[in-house]
Amino acid sequence: MKIETLQKDMIAAMKAKDKVRKDAISALVAATKKLAIDEGVRDNIPEELVARAVLKEMKTLKEQVDTCPADRDDLRSEYQARLDITAEYAPKMLSEEEIKQVINEKFADVIATKNKGMIMKAVMSELKGKADGKVISQVVAELCK
Repeated sequence: MKIETLQKDMIAAMKAKDKVRKDAISALVAATKKLAIDEGVRDNIPEELVARAVLKEMKTLKEQVDTCPADRDDLRSEYQARLDITAEYAPKMLSEEEIKQVINEKFADVIATKNKGMIMKAVMSELKGKADGKVISQVVAELCK
């Protein structure tokens, strides 16, 4: 996804006076720009960077929803709405079966060592941003048995 798409959607939300949607997309744009500046890229922000920013923002929002006090339904619904909007922009994640397939195809030599740390190091460079780290860890642990 391009940052221009996020900016256009943010403008559309402003025009529609949809405050929740505008705030959620605005947070994504800000997170993307901050990440780009941290990595020394101010112009022509790559799509991979946008995807990383969206995933990081999703993780933060999930934590907010999970840690929200039970008696604060107003906050929980706000966080959930932002999470749902952010999820629309998140890249599609690989399933457990797809992860197994990629690992078995590209990392067969590393899997033979049965060294989980070494396998994770090799696999994460390939699958970062394409799959959830917890799922990757589970698959690798299963393959190391």
